[in-house]
Amino acid sequence: MQKFNRFLYFLAFVKFILPFLLQSPVYEPHRDEFLYLIEGRHMAWGFMEVPPLLSVFAWLTNLFGGSMFWIKFWPSLFGALNFILVGKIILSLGGRYFALLLGFLPFVTGAYLRVHYLFQPNFLEIFFWTLIAYSYIRYIQTQKNKWLYILGVAIGFGMLSKYSVLFFTVSVLGGLLVTDQRKIFTNKHFYYAAAIGFLIFLPNLIWQIAYHFPVALHMKKLQRTQLQYISPSSFLAGQVMMNFACAFVWVTGLIWTAFASKAKPYRFIAWAYVFVIILLLLGHGKDYYALGAYPVLFAFGAYQLEQLTAKRVYFLRYVFIVFIAFIGYYSIPILLPIFKPTKLAEFYSERHLEKTGALRWEDLKNHPLPQDFADMIGWKTMAEETAKLYNSLPEEEKSKTVVKSDNYGLCGALNFYGPKLGLPQVFGYDASFLLWIPDTFHVRNVITVGEEMPDPKRDLLKYFESISIKYELRDSLAREDGSKILLWYHCNADTLSRFLKGEIAEKKKIFYGN
Repeated sequence: MQKFNRFLYFLAFVKFILPFLLQSPVYEPHRDEFLYLIEGRHMAWGFMEVPPLLSVFAWLTNLFGGSMFWIKFWPSLFGALNFILVGKIILSLGGRYFALLLGFLPFVTGAYLRVHYLFQPNFLEIFFWTLIAYSYIRYIQTQKNKWLYILGVAIGFGMLSKYSVLFFTVSVLGGLLVTDQRKIFTNKHFYYAAAIGFLIFLPNLIWQIAYHFPVALHMKKLQRTQLQYISPSSFLAGQVMMNFACAFVWVTGLIWTAFASKAKPYRFIAWAYVFVIILLLLGHGKDYYALGAYPVLFAFGAYQLEQLTAKRVYFLRYVFIVFIAFIGYYSIPILLPIFKPTKLAEFYSERHLEKTGALRWEDLKNHPLPQDFADMIGWKTMAEETAKLYNSLPEEEKSKTVVKSDNYGLCGALNFYGPKLGLPQVFGYDASFLLWIPDTFHVRNVITVGEEMPDPKRDLLKYFESISIKYELRDSLAREDGSKILLWYHCNADTLSRFLKGEIAEKKKIFYGN
């Protein structure tokens, strides 16, 4: 067993380091990464869009200097840990080298390659989904109650990472209810473990109650702007396309756990998968919301394919590896930005990748780069130009100027780069920035970043000496192409303070209920 563990940990190390070797260094953090990194500077038991666990790793990243290495360290680390859980399931079933390799390949040829290089809640969510499944599998195999307590802890911390962990938890419970594993509901330790999980999650629940469930507002906005456009067919197609090279592996795992007599103790896994897909279909979830359901299926599929090819059709192992390697090789430039933006856009255009849907953004239109990659360009330029404008103001005006952006990506980027550029704290109404903005300002100048020229009919305009565009980003490959920096110059401080106070109070109403 020791030699198989060594192979497992070697593959885990490859999983950890591979994204660092592949991604081009010219890219900046993703727009969402800026938001989550700033949350690490405002530690709390909750935020507008996510639970608090990711902010702990953001705090550590900021503590270590906030370099790209540390930003990418945590998703890469949890990606490796996630694979180790898959490998441990394979070994617990009796799998060997080929099964470990087959369980490893989805993590470096499919959607996990991107997920495990973005500092977003998804890498934690997928890890805890896998840990939930792993814990109960180990309980079945050992009948030791300690695994139920690990299950409870996994659910608790999973809920502190992303609320969609609830979908998988409910689906697993449903799977247990419709199989012989329902006997677990007579075990008192199951309820003790559930209580521990609830206590871990409780501080965030209290925070949500105190702030009148801002996550509900976030979900309504997401449903209105994005989720309502997702069709069942595109969601289901995405389940295959996300890990296309290795789809046959998880399909094998699903079929085996659903129908094989030897897999009867693990049948709840197949039911859990069915239930979670149904829940996400009903909720118009994005295809990648289901990524956490697949690692455990890859484990079972890899084990079963190793068993099936052990004797007569051994040659199929070579076919599997060659097929996965071939598809994976051509998938990597879609999963990670391995070239500079212009070269990558040319690469996609030459291969007509717009036909695959890989270049389709949330606006349902094709663009030169995938949305995630376009979200990694232009931020530092906007921060530098904002700082240049702010620092050009007379000294007596700087203390009377507030910098504001209602684009959470820009607000996060300006706060990320700003301290080294001489920018003050940048405020905004978007996402969790609304939590941190003061109730009022006593200023007479405003620099807005990412806003258009205001409607000439607005009453406030007549109180400013001038309003002008000082910079506009021109980069057709950046999602922020066309973003402007405006200077609202010289307004009566009392007049502007009254306006801002009223505007901020209106925005913050969601925290106080109706």
